[in-house]
Amino acid sequence: MIEKFPKKFALLSLCASLAMIGTATVAQAQANYPNQAIRVIVPFAPGGSTDIVARIVTKGMSEVLGQTMVVENKGGAGGAIGAAEAARAKPDGYTLSIATISTLAVNPACRPNDLPYDPLKDFMPVSNFANLPNVIEVNPKFPAQNFKEFVQQLKDNPGKYSYGSSGTCSVLHLFGEAFKLETGTDIVHVPYRGAGPAVTDAVGGQINAMFDNLPSSMAQIQAGNLRALAIAWPERLPALKDVPTLAEEGYPQLNSPAWYGLLAPKGTPPEIVAKLHQAAAEALKKPEIISALEKQGATPSGNSPEEFAKEIKEQYDWAHDVVKKGNIKLE
Repeated sequence: MIEKFPKKFALLSLCASLAMIGTATVAQAQANYPNQAIRVIVPFAPGGSTDIVARIVTKGMSEVLGQTMVVENKGGAGGAIGAAEAARAKPDGYTLSIATISTLAVNPACRPNDLPYDPLKDFMPVSNFANLPNVIEVNPKFPAQNFKEFVQQLKDNPGKYSYGSSGTCSVLHLFGEAFKLETGTDIVHVPYRGAGPAVTDAVGGQINAMFDNLPSSMAQIQAGNLRALAIAWPERLPALKDVPTLAEEGYPQLNSPAWYGLLAPKGTPPEIVAKLHQAAAEALKKPEIISALEKQGATPSGNSPEEFAKEIKEQYDWAHDVVKKGNIKLE
């Protein structure tokens, strides 16, 4: 009996020591973060606004953190495929994802029963990268020179014309369907695996119009390959001074901009989230990052995780309201 107690005590001491070593190892890993490349999942195809903004900002963050941030495109299902993979990632700060209104608000509203992730519980918001306008645009051959003529053409020819979006139940799809509800028009929705392919077909004339985020269309608009009719933004943009806002055209309810931000998987240590937020905030103050975003029509944000979480919840509630009122269902 006398020998058992020292052995038991020794075992307990060993367990305690191992626990302390484990805790110290985790703490050291967090303190040394990042010590390898960071993977950033973009849940849409290359060339779209999400991809453009992600690459601009993560390049700046890489410089701040001293480690490469590798953008990986995982498109499909309105962003749900990439978002689901990100939600399942190990919460160590080495797999992150880009947040959009599509993945965190519109998809949950359209797919409340079969979405493979919970937008409000499976992620930890890091920061909103940038806010940017939405734009309504047409192929130059479309028989309308301005927004009012566009609406009238659709009313005179219900079901004749088509518009592209970045996917079924993406925010651009919801934007288009909200437009139809507000204007009383009928235009056929054609979903794509991201905005990039849709823009290509709009330029080629395979579809007549686009409801898009401005960055993925700006170059084509400036080149004259697409005609911008109206933007969703508080005021006219200097780069598109002749293009009115939707509020000017009498549709303030359609005038909300889009945003893109950074998420970490649930369970990521707060210290790592804080370090990532700091890197994003610093990157978004760099003149070259600001200039690159502004050339795309985007305005840098860099808000706190708490502020970004509030924005996410507001858009989540908005999307559910629009889907309900419009009786919009996943095709």
